Amino acid sequence: MKLGSFELHAIRDGTFALDGGQMFGVVPKALWERKAPADERNRIRLSLTCLLIRAGGQNILVESGIGDKFDEKFKDIYAIQHPPRLLAELEGLGLKPEDIHIVINTHLHFDHCGWNTRRLDGKTVPTFPRARYFIQRGEWQQALNPTERERGSYIEEFFKPAEPQTEFLEGDAEIAPGIKVEVVPGHTRNLQCVRIESGGECAYFISDVVPTAAHLAYPWIMSFDLYPMETLASKKRLLPELVQNAAIVILPHDPNVPWLRLVESGGKIVAQPVA
Repeated sequence: MKLGSFELHAIRDGTFALDGGQMFGVVPKALWERKAPADERNRIRLSLTCLLIRAGGQNILVESGIGDKFDEKFKDIYAIQHPPRLLAELEGLGLKPEDIHIVINTHLHFDHCGWNTRRLDGKTVPTFPRARYFIQRGEWQQALNPTERERGSYIEEFFKPAEPQTEFLEGDAEIAPGIKVEVVPGHTRNLQCVRIESGGECAYFISDVVPTAAHLAYPWIMSFDLYPMETLASKKRLLPELVQNAAIVILPHDPNVPWLRLVESGGKIVAQPVA
């Protein structure tokens, strides 16, 4: 997709699955299952969508999927399906790992930073050797010192070996001309979304604030969110603004559509396909 002078490519690292009850929190299964049918283990299929931005001669990667540093038990629990793999998707666009200049992680849960690192010759090393990695300092600290409740969401091997190439942010920041990160608390305290602006147009990588199109309704909030009332406040602030700006919204986990526009209809914010 063209966005002003930028190119946007929605690319995937395959799919995985999570418990539907966890994905929809207080919403009854009788409601959410109409939108996301569950398998025999009550799991719903989810995409691992990342975003490649080509802007100003730079290749900027937002998120890095789930990677491949896991055993068969982990693969079975989360029903991980490859292909596609992120690195193969990049190769299809003519890019090698060393061609990536910037990696932005919205947060460090294992399904968002898996390819930050890879195993090579018995060691775990940064996958993108020339890239600068950007994360909020508070998110990094939380990932290294998780509470019992969130410990399963953070896997140090997925991100820690890239620390020498990592730049730590303290709030909203411009990463490159036209590309900014904004702290949007709720899912984690320091989750950052990515705003992309070029030629008077706007796109927004919304991360797990709205993981799928089914989560557009304000109270449809995951039980994974550590601060659900902050997620609610963030959605009420952010979604109307994205409607007003006619922004393209990129979803991290919707298995059917990588991006959409938001419109107001009947007092609700709903999805509209992107031409």
